[in-house]
Amino acid sequence: MLRNKLFGDRAFYKYVLALSVPMMIQNGITHLVSMLDNLMIGIVGKVEMNGVYIANQLLFVFNLCIFGAVAGAGIFGAQFAGQKNHQGIAQAMRFKIYICTILTILGIGVFLLWDEPLIVLYLQGEGDPSVTVNSLSNAQEYLQIMLIGLPAFALSQCYAGTLRETGRTTPPMVAGIVAVAVNLIGNGILIYGLLGAPALGVKGAAIATVLSRFVELAILVIWTHANPEKNPFAALLYRSFRIPLRLVGQILLRGLPLMLNEAAWSVGLVALNRQYTIRDLDVVSANSIAQIFWNVFSVSFMAVGVTVGIILGQKLGDGDKKGAKEDSVRLIVFSTLLGVGVTLVYCAFAPFIPHLYQGEDFTPAIRQLATQMMIVGALSMPIDAFAHATYFTLRSGGQVFITLLFDSVYMWVINVPVAFLLMEYTTLPFLVVYAICHAVNIFKCFLGAWLVKKGIWIRTIV
Repeated sequence: MLRNKLFGDRAFYKYVLALSVPMMIQNGITHLVSMLDNLMIGIVGKVEMNGVYIANQLLFVFNLCIFGAVAGAGIFGAQFAGQKNHQGIAQAMRFKIYICTILTILGIGVFLLWDEPLIVLYLQGEGDPSVTVNSLSNAQEYLQIMLIGLPAFALSQCYAGTLRETGRTTPPMVAGIVAVAVNLIGNGILIYGLLGAPALGVKGAAIATVLSRFVELAILVIWTHANPEKNPFAALLYRSFRIPLRLVGQILLRGLPLMLNEAAWSVGLVALNRQYTIRDLDVVSANSIAQIFWNVFSVSFMAVGVTVGIILGQKLGDGDKKGAKEDSVRLIVFSTLLGVGVTLVYCAFAPFIPHLYQGEDFTPAIRQLATQMMIVGALSMPIDAFAHATYFTLRSGGQVFITLLFDSVYMWVINVPVAFLLMEYTTLPFLVVYAICHAVNIFKCFLGAWLVKKGIWIRTIV
């Protein structure tokens, strides 16, 4: 029956929600605090908010490189978990630690050497020159402090990713919630100078975020190693620092393309957002508002995407290829329907959200543009949810070269050129260009559906 192909039973959705809801909560609270950061910095001023937004766009590239590095080994971790191979899980995590250490050193070096030219890329549009100068200064100030927290962030992803691959999604959620509370309290104290502390503004926001990174790492490390019966791999993790060369080669074969994909996709997204600003610097402010709230509302189907990789990876590791194929369809349908529901909620809130920004720098034109961008982003969510689920389906079987073509190559061949051509060589209003750039992702959905249906991703790699 068609219904059985598209939808699972109650036990199926109970398991899906058991994995995805903790991630939704963790990511939702994290993005909610990012939203509050945005609002709190916005109260200080528009240029301060612009500076933080631009710095976070650059850090976004580093973050996704870390996610890609962790995810490459995570494909093996999920399949080892399906086999209950604790030694394999420990070896996959060791690889994560090694590669994340290298990336962190490189990332800090790049940001120390080339922070100004990278930030200036976002400040090319027409507008008040003083806004450009002050936004640059605030972005540099924020970025330099945030570099201190990069090692803690990277190592946290190693632990959180491995715990999720073994089905332990609650501890990363708890660590994330505590970290978010630390961040939020720290923001109030350090940005505005509450409780007798100095009012540090942008610096205070960065210090609070860095502190929360180390708190999150401490919770993850302590819980993992204090519960060896729940995490048998933890006792093996530091017993040796050796990784079999064969496994290193396998992870590199699939992990490097995945990391390159995340890096290329994130740089493509940064280039896309930069392209939006070339006509008017007010787009930076409007996009800062729209993007932070898109992140808040998209956590549901983003978490389901990660769940897709976990469930299908474990089934493939256990040799259940038929079950993996059947569940892939049900998970993609579930993710898409969830995207439709989020669209309705986001559209309902979009007209009111920009009015939370009451600073005199936020003109009615900026608020109106932010609302319009939110509605466009909301309408594209079912498309994004479908594409996201198909991406993780392909990745679960180690098809990283195909996901590279599907994700980052599509970004650079379709999304970025379309934005560049329309912004540079047409007089179309910005909002029309923005909508077109979202709409072209529908072709990615057709491509993803075709690749999933072919079944080339259905294979066991451990």
